[in-house]
Amino acid sequence: MALLWCQSCERTSGSQNESPDLANRVIPLSSESKDSGYLITIRIGHSITFCGGRCVTIGGKPYHFNCMGDGNVCLKAAAVTLDQAGTDITATTTDTFGLTSEDLFLMPDRSLNYTDEDNNRMYLNIPAQLAFRDTVTQQFTFTGLFFSEDAAYNND
Repeated sequence: MALLWCQSCERTSGSQNESPDLANRVIPLSSESKDSGYLITIRIGHSITFCGGRCVTIGGKPYHFNCMGDGNVCLKAAAVTLDQAGTDITATTTDTFGLTSEDLFLMPDRSLNYTDEDNNRMYLNIPAQLAFRDTVTQQFTFTGLFFSEDAAYNND
């Protein structure tokens, strides 16, 4: 398990729509790259005092994981591919340990800024979920994603 350093910070008031959120965003990667797809950057996580060591319950036992779940004390990035079947959109990591070295990832709900090829600004919304690492590929897959003109989540 990797040692991660996190710090807590206070949120300042202000409108969410003043300017694009540069921490929570989707960046298209070059199609010529062997890792074509997208880079997602997200602010996540909180101190153990925020949840009292009870972020998630696994097998009836409470746990806290640094840099996961609600909050915004850590900045994480991961390369992903987006796949759509009908209206269902999933994101699968293509880098093994971009988000965590743990076998699970507690994804909080997030709305990520995205600008398409026509320069239209929109949001890729990821609902809160507990994702487990695939035992063969070692990747995470997030489900239930959707695009919208306005942010569906406040990224807290």
